[in-house]
Amino acid sequence: MSDSQKLDALRGTKLANELNDAQVGALADIVVLHDLKQGEVLVREGTSDNHLFVVLKGVIGVVKNVGTPDAVTLNTLSAGDFVSELSFLDGSERYASIVALGEVRVLELERERLESLLDTQPRIVYSVMRAIIRFVHQVQRRLSMQQVELSNYIYKQHGRY
Repeated sequence: MSDSQKLDALRGTKLANELNDAQVGALADIVVLHDLKQGEVLVREGTSDNHLFVVLKGVIGVVKNVGTPDAVTLNTLSAGDFVSELSFLDGSERYASIVALGEVRVLELERERLESLLDTQPRIVYSVMRAIIRFVHQVQRRLSMQQVELSNYIYKQHGRY
């Protein structure tokens, strides 16, 4: 992919919200664009991964037991969403696979490549980490609201659902 494609893609993400043009350019130098086809696995369940992905186009599925009759889609992520953000931070094993649900384009950032900017561009690293925390906080808020709605539903149904 061309540098201008990476710059344009990056500018449209939450990763670049707090960055100036020079900082976006430096970050663009270390990211990669990937196009995925329907059913292509980006990260496999049970593996650890050091990449953060941002969905640019299409829909990604978080699928448990992918490729088996017991496959279950736990969540779907679309344009603007981060994928694998917690594994990116702590290297933990994936609970489920990340699978393309149609034609998908993602932006990939490798943890070690971001860390290589710590000495020369610490503001970029700080801004990327803030963007990840904001995204995780947004997910946590949404889950809390869903839990309250479910509790209210069960309470109103007197435990019968």
